[in-house]
Amino acid sequence: MAQIANTYDTYAVKGMREDLRDQIYNIAPEDVPVSSMIKKSDVENIRHEWQTDTIRSPAANAQVDGDEYAYNAVTPTTRVSNISQIMRETYIISGTTEAVKKAGRKSELAYQGKLKMAALKRDLERAIIGANTASLLGNSTTARMLGSLPSWLTTNVDRGAGGANGGYSAGTSLTVAATDGTVRAFTKALLDSVHQACYTAGGNPSVLMLHPTQKRVFSAFSGIAQLRKDVDTGKQAEIVGGANLYVGDFGDFAVQVNRWQRPRDAWLIDPDYLELGFLRSFQKQTLAKTGDAEKRAIIVEATLIVKNEAALGVVADLT
Repeated sequence: MAQIANTYDTYAVKGMREDLRDQIYNIAPEDVPVSSMIKKSDVENIRHEWQTDTIRSPAANAQVDGDEYAYNAVTPTTRVSNISQIMRETYIISGTTEAVKKAGRKSELAYQGKLKMAALKRDLERAIIGANTASLLGNSTTARMLGSLPSWLTTNVDRGAGGANGGYSAGTSLTVAATDGTVRAFTKALLDSVHQACYTAGGNPSVLMLHPTQKRVFSAFSGIAQLRKDVDTGKQAEIVGGANLYVGDFGDFAVQVNRWQRPRDAWLIDPDYLELGFLRSFQKQTLAKTGDAEKRAIIVEATLIVKNEAALGVVADLT
């Protein structure tokens, strides 16, 4: 039916109040799995150094009664380092924007500060595991770069055809980015091979960290996940669509999904052998006013400490 003539409807009303909900819905993830699980420490220079060592392989050892000693050569420790990287977020909010009444937040400065802090933490996570970046000392015109995790591993690595390890260079005191190889399917055999290599080298990884793409592949490995399991009569069945614990021949590890790592890498991690070193921890800065606005910056300067790369493993170049 048609509207009766001269009906005063909502389209003609002046002064009708808006119906804006006093909340802001943001689904952007803030999880940073590697940064959250590893130890944090303070460092004191733009280059942070540490030492690694090992013990020789077992050998036959039987000595003659009364024999004169022969002295074995002593192998010195290996000295390695990484570079601290500066990261920042900035924002400027006008005085009027801060003063007006806003839906979903009282202070625009506080709200934007929370968002910028979360973004910066995600940037740091990406720098650690989501990029294949060599360390770079930089200069007055070039930013310093920390050596990311892919640039460190040389011992327990399985790469696709044409792939090559990077690693720490004693000559330059910097890491070298790995060379990506031809991608191939992620398989249980590849995972077990690198897991065995970690064990043989003395490592004991407790976390398998996967991009969501590879987590689905992992959950489909034969014998890891079943589509259903038996339950008592009268109880509802439980659907099992994934696996969060892997019981391997050389130890067990939890399975952790990481949105920010490269999809092509599957990491075997011992959190005890990674550390996040802060030259300057996350700090908010109030910058000088030059007009009717508030200027803010959030800054962090940090590096990745790989205590011994042989404690970790990676299955690289995955589709």
